[in-house]
Amino acid sequence: MTLHVAKPKVAGQELKAFVERIEKLEEEKKAIGGDLREIYAEMKGRGFETKAVRQIVRLRRQDQAQRAEMEAILDVYKQALNMH
Repeated sequence: MTLHVAKPKVAGQELKAFVERIEKLEEEKKAIGGDLREIYAEMKGRGFETKAVRQIVRLRRQDQAQRAEMEAILDVYKQALNMH
């Protein structure tokens, strides 16, 4: 007995277009990552603490309510660990 597996119909050109868009964005992401590393290296060379700057960047992505909520959670956890 022979099993026949139905081959899914794939729109080859459409798939290729999606893959090429992803590849282009991955290249751009890699370039941007290099740019960011250069900026952080420059900051470090000028005496800035890059770990603190990275944290500031993360905080600035959040709105005020998100920051307040996270700070409240951190305070609770610090108190639980006797870190105050």
